[in-house]
Amino acid sequence: MIVSWNWLKDYVNLDMPVDALTERLTLSGLNLEGVEKVGDDVAIDLEVTSNRPDCLGHIGVAREVSVLWKQKLSEPKARPVATGPAVSDLARVEVAAPELCSRYTARVIRGIKIGPSPQWLKNRLRTLGIAVINNVVDISNYVMMECGQPLHLFDLATLASQKIVVRQSQPGEMLTAINHQTYQLPAAACVIADGSRAVALGGVMGGADTEVTPDTQDVLIEAASFDPLAVRNLARGLRLHSPSSYRFERGVDPDRIDWASRRCAELILELAGGSLAEGAIDVGQPASERETIKLRFPQLPRILGIDVPAAEVQAILADLGCAESHVCDHCLKVVPPSWRADLTREIDLIEEVARVHGYDQIPEDASVKMVASTRSEEDRVLEQVRGVLGAAGFDEAMTLSAVDRNWVDTFRPWSDAAPLTVSTPVLRRAECLRQTLVPSLLEARRNNEKLFNSDIELFEIASVYLPRDGDLPDQCRMLAITSGGQFLDLKGVVETLVATVAPGANLTASEWEDPLFKSGRGCELRLGERLCGVLGEVSPWGLEQFELRSSTVVAELNLGVLVDHAVPIRRAVKLSSFPPVRRDLNIVVEEGVRWADIRRIVLAHGANVVESIEFQDDSYRDPDQLGQGKKSVLFSIGLRSASDTLTNERADAVRSEIVAALGQELGGQLRA
Repeated sequence: MIVSWNWLKDYVNLDMPVDALTERLTLSGLNLEGVEKVGDDVAIDLEVTSNRPDCLGHIGVAREVSVLWKQKLSEPKARPVATGPAVSDLARVEVAAPELCSRYTARVIRGIKIGPSPQWLKNRLRTLGIAVINNVVDISNYVMMECGQPLHLFDLATLASQKIVVRQSQPGEMLTAINHQTYQLPAAACVIADGSRAVALGGVMGGADTEVTPDTQDVLIEAASFDPLAVRNLARGLRLHSPSSYRFERGVDPDRIDWASRRCAELILELAGGSLAEGAIDVGQPASERETIKLRFPQLPRILGIDVPAAEVQAILADLGCAESHVCDHCLKVVPPSWRADLTREIDLIEEVARVHGYDQIPEDASVKMVASTRSEEDRVLEQVRGVLGAAGFDEAMTLSAVDRNWVDTFRPWSDAAPLTVSTPVLRRAECLRQTLVPSLLEARRNNEKLFNSDIELFEIASVYLPRDGDLPDQCRMLAITSGGQFLDLKGVVETLVATVAPGANLTASEWEDPLFKSGRGCELRLGERLCGVLGEVSPWGLEQFELRSSTVVAELNLGVLVDHAVPIRRAVKLSSFPPVRRDLNIVVEEGVRWADIRRIVLAHGANVVESIEFQDDSYRDPDQLGQGKKSVLFSIGLRSASDTLTNERADAVRSEIVAALGQELGGQLRA
């Protein structure tokens, strides 16, 4: 927001140097971007945060100055004199889309004379970097920069039936804006139409067909309130941003709408002549009443670390426009002004008191009592996840939430729904909100390969966005891991991770086919009965899709499922003081039998003395010795009792029971 020094002086006494003004404004939240001399004026560029749209006009900035320096604020009265017929005889307004436009006002002035603006008006607009057009158009820009309320002027003669209709855009509807570019309007956009066609984009820009020209004699003054989200979507969708859209996106003061219309009419009558129609067309709902906010005086020292006298607190809030409704020895209640939509909570009032009283008035050693917040279960799990993966040699990556549309179909383990898209891509072609982290992590791997990094062991913790019909998407936290090692190596990392976070949880893997994975080298991971994740070795097709040169394995886990199975309190178990016993088994089973099934049966029939299971070597296959479709699986089991020494007879009995169970459930036989 560029502010004119000479213009500010119309509303408040600036009895201080420019440097003193900018320094104090910076300390109160309006950061200085720069100062420039423009003729006999000074242009002050202030950074206005999105929660302070009231400072997007000179009156708002002047109000800040008046509060900080305790001076009187002078505002124009805006009392134009009407001499014409009733405005309802000259124009009509219909709001057919109240969800897009909560209020629309219109005034009509007839018999104006278009010409150049006076020098003072030109100078003020040029100080702000605004182009000078003619007296009437310049007045609408002047009023917007004066109070922050955008206006638009229509040539009344060009409006079909002298009618304004605020409605949604129609399919295929086109509009040529005042920048003389033609736009195809998106569906359900807010447009201002006349009796036959769209003539402006609500809150964004007017149309060329109805703009004020040197031949204009009658004008309709529009002052309205448009839905901020609708304006933002329309401006971004068309890549058509304007000073008006900038202000409507942040919200306008509902009580300033009619004032801006009257102020514009007053200046037009003064500088362009004409006759103002009696009254104004005002369509829409009145602004809802603001709720009362309670401020407890003891909260000030608790949060700020200093005491601010109650009388000063009252004065500050009153100067800011808050209406006091109650005060006692321990609290006060106020109703915030219409132009401060950001004031909704007690802490907002405390912040206002702090910045006006002066942050520099708070000593560096001020004591503020603080209590550490309690970590959530998810925080504890994420700490464990990062600890395990860091110890395993993995580095954490951070990638964008938007991906190339071509990557969406390469891997879809969680949803087949069409992805959510953004109107403005974060990067070139990155326009889809991701439904899995794997493509983003594989891109990071590709970038590292191009830089000839030898060890590319990465993981990422982030959200994915799974669409739901007619509702907001499911935002799920995921963990993705990529490694250049072997499939079983990464499987071991995942098992270690689960065993650390959820000891005792039953993690199972079942075969899962996907084009991104090699056949037979992909699996679903389940914790209990719930799908927890996927794991696989990337296929040649997948390597080609992501331009990867070396073999890659990936895994993705749903952190929500992992958190649900987490064990928050660990219990220590005394180590057995008795010696272990080892037994080797060589079992012949069908080719389709999985190691996971063998491991499950061994644990289930181990009589609570199986301490470890270790797969010894690759499975052995020999049709002549074992039979067609058979394989031999060699593994060792470690046995140990917690209460006494495990004898050879008991160990052999456990071994026999395991062999019998493998034979009964899997058809396995002990190899001779």
